[in-house]
Amino acid sequence: MGKLIKILSETIEGKKTAILGFGREGQSTYKLLRRYWPEKEIGIFDSNQNVIDNPLLKNDSRLMVYTGKDYLNNLNAYNQIFKSPGISAKTLQKIGYKNSLSTQADVFLAAYASQIIGITGTKGKSTTSSLLSHVLSSGNRHCIFVGNIGIPPFELVDHIKSNTFIVYEMSSHQLEFVQHAPHIAIFLNIFQEHLDHYENYEAYKNAKWRIGQYQNSNDFFIYNYDNEALRKKVSTTALKSTLIPYSLNKIKSPYSISFHHNKVEAQLPVEPFKIRFKNNVQTVLKGQHNLSNILPVVATCKMLGLTEETILKGIAEFNGLPHRLEYVGCLAGKHFYNDSIATIPEATIEAVKTIRDIDVIIIGGYDRGINYNSFVDFLNASSIPNIIAMGSAGLNIYKKLSRKKSQKNIVYIDNFEAGVKHAVELTNRGSNCLLSPAASSYDMFDDFAERGDAFKSLVKKYTSL
Repeated sequence: MGKLIKILSETIEGKKTAILGFGREGQSTYKLLRRYWPEKEIGIFDSNQNVIDNPLLKNDSRLMVYTGKDYLNNLNAYNQIFKSPGISAKTLQKIGYKNSLSTQADVFLAAYASQIIGITGTKGKSTTSSLLSHVLSSGNRHCIFVGNIGIPPFELVDHIKSNTFIVYEMSSHQLEFVQHAPHIAIFLNIFQEHLDHYENYEAYKNAKWRIGQYQNSNDFFIYNYDNEALRKKVSTTALKSTLIPYSLNKIKSPYSISFHHNKVEAQLPVEPFKIRFKNNVQTVLKGQHNLSNILPVVATCKMLGLTEETILKGIAEFNGLPHRLEYVGCLAGKHFYNDSIATIPEATIEAVKTIRDIDVIIIGGYDRGINYNSFVDFLNASSIPNIIAMGSAGLNIYKKLSRKKSQKNIVYIDNFEAGVKHAVELTNRGSNCLLSPAASSYDMFDDFAERGDAFKSLVKKYTSL
């Protein structure tokens, strides 16, 4: 951990230091700073007034805490801040903050880049990161998993050894201010998302792109060739790292990994190989999008020295994550699926393609300005007979479908429990009901997990009546 502490020391030396955002990551930054600099004056800025009562902060006489509506008023008095991922850059622009800014992600990358496999993408980050961590661990590699999944990197620094592989799930919020990059970067896809956090879609894409922007010639950039926006970005931008595209089709490239003729084929910086994938591996991960997510895991594990047998075994033993095409069960003779993680149209489209034979779909939530035109066309052309729309995004979709004089049975219900109750009643025995919102949960819930848990609880409630 010596290099990390040295970087932190150089960052805060002689600086009036603040932590902006005191959620889980902000708290882990505070704990590490206090561990090594107990006498350092620190400011904490968070709009949540309950921060004052956090037990971590008791008896700290070298601390100033700023909360409430005007919590940022004194931020410019600090010339070094550590920004937490949830704080938008637009917030800093409003107050004209121009002093030194750092993030936990950038400090961590600077210290451990050679050991880090960073994974980003609009969708699939958590599944792919969890799968990679599982396969590496099952192959007897010492591995830790940090980042957007919920574990701040600073929380696990004591567990890092020289032979540790660090799987780092990286959101755009964690990437937007970094100036260092992981040794292996995996870029899954990019779609419209988080448009409430950024000035525009281009700014969001640029934040994501930093995962490869600071790589060098010894690094590797594994990316989804099938994602049009990502493929165009790679073709028009010079990267110093070795490019390894992956695809569900055969592609021509010096290095690549693809799914072709029922087998995985790879040309990698290690020896080329082929795996007859469908005949040899079982996985709970359904759908073409998950097959696409598996490919970079196979490539990375092979490059890190795992055998093909170990990789296949690890994939087969992976149990998946909740709220991602999660099968809730057959209740009252009806099948229910929880895909609450689907917060953009592209994710819901993949869910519909995967589950098929859907009798009822529940969509909608908080509208962040995403363009739903193509999604509405998809729903209208689909075989789904019943659509239940909720929230401002659902109302947007409902109106667009209504203007098309859609023959679907589409209803708008701006109450989650009432909507799920109606979905349970509407679903025929033997048929599928899918929650896949294509929208954020922030209008009614703290996050997609809370929404998914509520769905599962309500389904069980109303199928037992």
